[in-house]
Amino acid sequence: MTEQPIRREAVSDQLFTLLRDRILSGVFAAGAPLTAERDLAAEFSVNRHAVREAVKRLQQARLVEVSHGGRTKILDWRRTAGLDLAVQLASTRVPASHDLRRDVLEMRTSIGADAARLCAARCSREAATAIVTAASDYLGRGPDLAELGVADVAWWRLIVEGSGNIAYLLAFNTLVDGSLVAGEVPTEQRAAELLDVEGHMRLAALIASRDEHGAERAARSLLTRSVPVMPVAPDYEGGPT
Repeated sequence: MTEQPIRREAVSDQLFTLLRDRILSGVFAAGAPLTAERDLAAEFSVNRHAVREAVKRLQQARLVEVSHGGRTKILDWRRTAGLDLAVQLASTRVPASHDLRRDVLEMRTSIGADAARLCAARCSREAATAIVTAASDYLGRGPDLAELGVADVAWWRLIVEGSGNIAYLLAFNTLVDGSLVAGEVPTEQRAAELLDVEGHMRLAALIASRDEHGAERAARSLLTRSVPVMPVAPDYEGGPT
């Protein structure tokens, strides 16, 4: 029996991945025309339909722009692509110029802090009670980090749902399912956050007391514990240049 896994990925999907990685790595420079359809078909030994499907996906990801005349231009993905590309970057083989895991954890901190603020302002009395109860239950868990991690996600879901912001909720779903790498952060890296039971209790109490700004500060303080410290550039002076 063969031990080689069978690839069921469509040819157009494979071609999309190859072209996407060339764009992300700079092999295809922003502003340059994409290689002609017939030349791509010849290079990869695929039919032109597969090329068109791959280019269509590149266009949907806002990595290329197709003009009415048929010319396809490479876009600067840092200016045009959306958050869906971050999910792809988590699995790409292109060397990252940034620590994507750190970047995602910073985004998680910002979203979580504002969600806590909104939750304190908007959530129902029942939701606030559920958040306080879940924090009290959290007190009795651990010290197993994996168990605390599961309880922490369930508790934060109550807070994000209580914020009433559907965009935050969808971002939360993406963050915790692992596709945007935050869900894959080793629990050891989040130990300081997960073991801060007092911080969880404080945040829950601030939400229940409708202290919006206090909840925002407490959430940011708690979530920042998991963010790796980024070295400051020697020439950084603390403000925009």
